Amino acid sequence: MQKSNKVQGLEQSVPVEAKRMLQGLQVFLLENRLTQAWIIRKWALLLIATAFLLGRASILENLSPFAIAYFAVIYYIRRESVPFVGVALVAGSVLSMPANTGYIITELIVFLLIQKAIEKFERSDLSFAPVITFASIFLVQLLSYVMNANLTWYSLMMTGVEAVLAFILTMIFIQAIPVLTQTRKKTSLKHEEIICLIILLASVMTGTVGWHIYGVSVEHVFSRYLILLFALVGGAPLGASVGVITGLILSLADVNAVYQMSLLAFSGLLAGLLKDGGKWAVALGLLLGCSILTVYVGDQASILTSTWETLLALALFLLTTKSVVQTLAKYVPGTQENMKTHYDYAKRVRDITASRVEQFSQVFIQLSKSFRQLSEEGQERKREEEVSQFMNNVAGIACSTCWKKKQCWDKQFYETYKYMSEMMVKVETGNGMGKKDITQEWKRICQKPEQVLDVMQQQYRLFRHDLRWKKQILESRQLVSEQLVGVSQVMEDLAKEIKREGQELYLQEEQIRSALEGLGLSILTIDVINLEEGKVEIEIMHQYTKGFDECRKIIGPLLSDILGENIAVKKETLSEKGEGYSTVTFGSAKEYEVETGIAGAAKGGDLLSGDSFSTAELGNGKFVVALSDGMGNGERARAESSTALAILQQLLQSGIDEKLAIKSVNSVLLLRSPDEMYATVDMALIDLYSADTTFMKIGSTPSFIKRGHEVIQITANNLPVGIIQEIDVDLVSVQLHPGDVLIMMTDGIYDAPGYAVNKEMWMKRVIGEIETDNPQEFADLLLERIVRQQHGEICDDMTVIVASIDRYRPEWSTLRWPGVTRMERPKTVS
Repeated sequence: MQKSNKVQGLEQSVPVEAKRMLQGLQVFLLENRLTQAWIIRKWALLLIATAFLLGRASILENLSPFAIAYFAVIYYIRRESVPFVGVALVAGSVLSMPANTGYIITELIVFLLIQKAIEKFERSDLSFAPVITFASIFLVQLLSYVMNANLTWYSLMMTGVEAVLAFILTMIFIQAIPVLTQTRKKTSLKHEEIICLIILLASVMTGTVGWHIYGVSVEHVFSRYLILLFALVGGAPLGASVGVITGLILSLADVNAVYQMSLLAFSGLLAGLLKDGGKWAVALGLLLGCSILTVYVGDQASILTSTWETLLALALFLLTTKSVVQTLAKYVPGTQENMKTHYDYAKRVRDITASRVEQFSQVFIQLSKSFRQLSEEGQERKREEEVSQFMNNVAGIACSTCWKKKQCWDKQFYETYKYMSEMMVKVETGNGMGKKDITQEWKRICQKPEQVLDVMQQQYRLFRHDLRWKKQILESRQLVSEQLVGVSQVMEDLAKEIKREGQELYLQEEQIRSALEGLGLSILTIDVINLEEGKVEIEIMHQYTKGFDECRKIIGPLLSDILGENIAVKKETLSEKGEGYSTVTFGSAKEYEVETGIAGAAKGGDLLSGDSFSTAELGNGKFVVALSDGMGNGERARAESSTALAILQQLLQSGIDEKLAIKSVNSVLLLRSPDEMYATVDMALIDLYSADTTFMKIGSTPSFIKRGHEVIQITANNLPVGIIQEIDVDLVSVQLHPGDVLIMMTDGIYDAPGYAVNKEMWMKRVIGEIETDNPQEFADLLLERIVRQQHGEICDDMTVIVASIDRYRPEWSTLRWPGVTRMERPKTVS
């Protein structure tokens, strides 16, 4: 049938590119479905093959607890595969050495009947499987003994043993089968889960008992192949464990192979010990282990057979691809692949977190832009609207009852509006316009000029009040906009920090570990947080000896040699693991160190001064020296100054820009009290890596730098915080040198000489005369000189801070150790 013209026209209207994209999408979906179908079919075939071997498996000659346990777990985990698994179990039992097909079929039927009965009363889950399995085997075996009149204490005991084994195997298979089919998405397995998986694989190998190819036992080949795999992945502990488990289960299946348990355990141990040598070394270890014990316990024929079995296992092992070994190693704790999997997962989490933080940063930027637009747009238009509203209010009050309203505002609108505007300008200029200042022209036009002037003056007071509040709202919006930008910048820096921490640093961790263990130190964990030059941060948990101080005398100097910069101990805490363990944080040693001294006195010798000070490291490589003087004296002034310093220090530690931090403090002090309370802020931010110093002087007195015999004055003209809403902040940058002495003081010290003296020259001379280099002695001598200058009287609160800058000298020199190479730092994330 031919298509209609409309359909043909529609097909012709569709672009060729769109058709190709649609066809490509269809092909992709088809391939995806085929891939999923192939994966499902692959795991279904694996489950069926496992069921066939478990149906054939038996231990102690006539016990078959594997089939019902496996069927019960598959019923709950892969219910769609239950019919195929049941048929495979029955088929395997047909080919088993003891004829137990009837028992297995009956046990499966009883299991299904009990399961259906439970589902009618309540919801059945996986936790019921072990109990139902126990009941199914016990009832079927007990009924068979009763019907055959063969019930004895021995038969009853063997029935209980088989039921208990089925109960235990069901719980083991619950842990192992999801791992085998990779339905449990975990980055690593617990040791118990690995043991359960080994038991499952050994049980499957039991199904191959009795299979021989040219005299070579199939179960022996696969058991040794399994040991080789796990010994290569997990080393000696895992190789020996696999050998013990597989040897035990195989010896239960074949009583004549009891010696296999010791042979496989010893071979697995020897193969695991040679793990670091690679595949060939592991293969050699297994060959030696099997050969030694076979020669000891066997005859010539068994030695030859065991050698062939071992060689076939080695051939399979050497043919195994590297991807199979790496896939297995990802789930074994302690392996490099498992650590990399954990690292990849943590890196994905960090990347997602960083992207979310960046998104929030962009949200704050958009909010800042919206506040700024509300503050800036339409200022002229709003001003005209406010003037028009002002005129309407005046006219509405003064002219509403006048009989000439229509004549003035309808016929002579422009002339009336002109004279009213002139009057408003005179009122606004604040020249004190009175009734005598009213022009004759306006008196000629208006019948009530004095009343209009009174109303205009009254409305202008209200208008000015509204303008002041609108201006404050506008300034608050601008401040909020700037603060949102600052928060956005902090979040952006945090996102960069998160990304930088996500770099691959486990190789550097291993290099540090090998170097420290080469010195005989006991290192538990190493966590490299940052390797950026000047910002190194490494956490090491180690076992220490009291009084030896290994972290400062050995670890720190060795890290300095490895990284090529001075590394110092930043923090040391005792570990929760117990006595003898500590967690030490190492970081880049500062190039400069600051030593401070403070001296002060309250007005009139009181105990409480209105001055506050702060000296601390901000944690970002900067040292802050701050001084604040509250208005007045006593407790109220102290509260204002201490609040200003505390808020400012917290904002700077969080990464807020210096100017924005000052503006935020200013707004907080304005909102704290309706009274006029202010505080001066004198702050110096010293970079401990470059000695570059930024001064923020807000209403404070000059600071001084003593460099040898020279005294340098640092000044800036800024109002104190807490007076006006909009404050300008001028920053002064000065490069300090080793040996410089920084002196910061309040006005109680600076104004001590009185108004008749040139205070700047006098203070420079006094500072130059003090010869000591100790900051505390310097501060004490300066305060003593000021008090003597005032003849023992303290007329105002006095506080002086002295800070000396010197190069940092590490406590221990760099430790060179043979074989330790310089570490290559990863590239930083921009």
